[in-house]
Amino acid sequence: MKLTAHPELLELLAASHALGTLRGGARRRFEALAREQAPVRAAALVWQSRLASMTELQSPIVPDAAVWTRIRNIIEAEKAQHAIERQRDDANARAAAKPQPQGGWLSSLTLWRGATAAGALATVLAVVVGLNLRDQLVNAPAVQYVAVLSDDQAAASMLVTFDPKKKQLVLQRVGTYSEGTDKSLQLWALPPGGAPRSLGVLDNAPALRLAASESDVHQVPTLAVTLEAKGGVPPGSGPKGPIVFKGALIEKTI
Repeated sequence: MKLTAHPELLELLAASHALGTLRGGARRRFEALAREQAPVRAAALVWQSRLASMTELQSPIVPDAAVWTRIRNIIEAEKAQHAIERQRDDANARAAAKPQPQGGWLSSLTLWRGATAAGALATVLAVVVGLNLRDQLVNAPAVQYVAVLSDDQAAASMLVTFDPKKKQLVLQRVGTYSEGTDKSLQLWALPPGGAPRSLGVLDNAPALRLAASESDVHQVPTLAVTLEAKGGVPPGSGPKGPIVFKGALIEKTI
């Protein structure tokens, strides 16, 4: 399923995934799509970032021992359910590979996949109704552009979003990279056919905001982060150090 063709459903799935309410086969299918499609992966990271920022407003609370027992029970139940689903999926796949009588529902692998997708969609819709995620979508910060910057091993290392209402870039580190105390990371826009343009020098905080206008990111296909001397390169200069993160900048429909 091409989730990018259904932006509202993509947002709801990404929100449910971040909340942990998207479970079982539906969760695994969403994660598989996220590995294959950059926009899906970006939506998942955006919602993880939003929910993570909400926890900063809460005072630390030590949970009761019964809570940990309940969590362990849920995890064990999830593991058992996953094992059952894997066995069922393997059995269905084997049955689908064998010749079936005319008219049998397993004679069509496409039909089997369609039934699986329909079940996943029904699960998602039930979750959405229960949590009223539509209200959260309305009140969530605007995101017009999003980029997942990866290292040379293709591991996601930084999430970058642009909020047109606040006119700022929001950056959140999602990896373990550390530039050290004598170096600085610098964010660059890489316009087609043009020289790299600095968007700002980054400190070592896990999340930060940089003032920016839409013209800074409009029609910019790629963002990159380089490792520079402390404080970054002088204004008007191009990058001097190596690229440590890089990724496509995707424009979203608000």
